[in-house]
Amino acid sequence: MGKIIKISALSLVGLLALLVIALDIWGFATLGSITLESNPAIDEDANKVVMVFGATGSVGDGLLKAAVEDPNVDKVYVITRRTSPRIEAGVASGKVVLRMHKDFTDYASVSDILGHTNTVMWSLGTTSIGVDDATYTLVNVDFPVAFVTAWLAARRDAPMSFHYVAGMGTDANGDQQWAREKGRTENEVAYLAQDSGLRTFSYRSAFVRPTSEQAGTLHYFLEALLRPGSLVISAKALGEAMLEISARTTSLKNGTLIDNADSIAYAKAYQERIDKR
Repeated sequence: MGKIIKISALSLVGLLALLVIALDIWGFATLGSITLESNPAIDEDANKVVMVFGATGSVGDGLLKAAVEDPNVDKVYVITRRTSPRIEAGVASGKVVLRMHKDFTDYASVSDILGHTNTVMWSLGTTSIGVDDATYTLVNVDFPVAFVTAWLAARRDAPMSFHYVAGMGTDANGDQQWAREKGRTENEVAYLAQDSGLRTFSYRSAFVRPTSEQAGTLHYFLEALLRPGSLVISAKALGEAMLEISARTTSLKNGTLIDNADSIAYAKAYQERIDKR
């Protein structure tokens, strides 16, 4: 009996190893569709005022960290139902302004700050596991679409950029409801932004490793396994990629989809640019 269990366990480990290898090969071969400009035009004012949604989640925490640490960002608005240690630290530093918000289909209470916001990082969402279709649509489609509608009513002049964390597998024509709904969000916000100064971007990221303050041994282990296929990015690096794309105001068109390898490349470009300051 013990021998059978041991063989079964080894077989399972072997299958998982083969799966990881196959994923890495697929990622290496298929991801990274955008060629970065070697000497892009940079607008230093493109990220002066940043707004973060979902900042208490593991991805949003990294986006907030990136925005707070960016020397070109003057102010960060956090729109949230609850707070976190990073939010509180940012408020204490004077760089973060916390706005408690309840109804994410109505933005009248924050209309006073929408007019001077340049960059919005959106990681607010819910998993499809254990959530009915109507609730999933409300959170992942209705919330961001309502926000972009309200933002464009308050401001239409560039630089403006909306960064939506969709996740790998998002597909407006996909077989799964969650993939179709997030794909619908990509299309709807891009459509709303047409003929305005707003550019919208969707990040079809794979595994987003939490910030160093939140990550554990398992997170770093998974990061090591998935790095060869460009299937992992840290939450902070994802935020840095967003900031870099915002600053390159003439590089990417509205509605551009950003895969994980693209995000990694933009995060690297961001670090190189900041290091030269």
